Amino acid sequence: MTEGLQSARRGAIDPHLSIRHYDADADLMLLHFGPQHPSTHGVFRMDLYLDGEVIVKATPFLGYLHRGVEKLCEKLTYVQQTPVVDKNDYVSPMINEQALNMAFEKLLKLEVPRRARWLRTLLAELQRLASHLLWLGTFTLDLGGALGGGSTLFLHCFRERELILDLFEELTGSRFHYNTHTIGGNRHDLPAGLAAKVEVALAAIAARLGEYEDLSLGHAIFQARTKGVGTLDSDLALELGITGPILRASGVDHDLRRDAPYHAYDELTVNVATEHAGDCFARASVRFAEMRESIRLCRAVLEGLPEGPIAASKAVRLPTAVKIASGQVYVGIEGPRGEIGTFVIAGGDTPTTPYRLKIRAPSMHALAAIPYVMPGATLSDAVAILGSLDPIMGEVDR
Repeated sequence: MTEGLQSARRGAIDPHLSIRHYDADADLMLLHFGPQHPSTHGVFRMDLYLDGEVIVKATPFLGYLHRGVEKLCEKLTYVQQTPVVDKNDYVSPMINEQALNMAFEKLLKLEVPRRARWLRTLLAELQRLASHLLWLGTFTLDLGGALGGGSTLFLHCFRERELILDLFEELTGSRFHYNTHTIGGNRHDLPAGLAAKVEVALAAIAARLGEYEDLSLGHAIFQARTKGVGTLDSDLALELGITGPILRASGVDHDLRRDAPYHAYDELTVNVATEHAGDCFARASVRFAEMRESIRLCRAVLEGLPEGPIAASKAVRLPTAVKIASGQVYVGIEGPRGEIGTFVIAGGDTPTTPYRLKIRAPSMHALAAIPYVMPGATLSDAVAILGSLDPIMGEVDR
């Protein structure tokens, strides 16, 4: 056995360990984990080099879902792009819409009305809550039947998420891809009675979060499967560009809603949850705290929602009308998985389309941690680690 492999067994893991092929003398096995595996969602693969049950090296492979979204946006007018980015992080499409249109608004120096900014905050927090519920349900299901409430929690989390999707459907007419944000504001205002329905949904979800915490964080098997597993320290997380709950679970107190406020966050207090263990359990703990904080923020927005227009007077809805002669901007906002960024260079041959458009996908940075956090874990830990990163492959392979 090579010295590098011996070091790996002792725990001094080199994520760039050179293993080109199966080495019979080292008694390693190469396992293609995904894309057919249910926990990789059909569009992601890892090559795991195993010394028995212990992972010696992990190499992620992306690109199974590549659709060329950024190049497509460069061929569409500014207004036409909103429904396209809905399909990047398809678990939180509204926040994708906001990140895109905020970049265009910054290029246009367009002031978004106060009511529109507060509505965007409400929808962003509802979307964050729905996203974390989906993560919790699928994560506990991935951990397997030995986790007593795994399948139960999966179904219950989907039940609560449906409450939020019902609200989105009443607002936009759609349950999944909404196309509700536009340059200069929003397309849809709250219909009569929807605010009261939001309160009812929030109360139902808040009342059940304690039960879900008992079925997961308080469950002995959940703790055994997540504590000390997939540990990511703060220095490495920062070096890899990781943001969001994963970064905060590694002890870095950073949240764009508080540190670079936008929408109504500059008028609200955002409580940022952090943990320091940096393992799968810490990442789950942070997301639970964020769900409770999203409920509080939604209630605060409903209580202080101002009157007024929902779109700027200069906002033009026709696809050919928005023209940007030149300029470049970057806008980043806090999505459920971290910083969703939009970098736009305007100009080129046509002022109605961007010359270049680049989307910063937090899930892609999260997957960059796999070569570092997988080695030393067991094969059964691989599913727990991947699920704790909460990647959405639509935005990774965009």
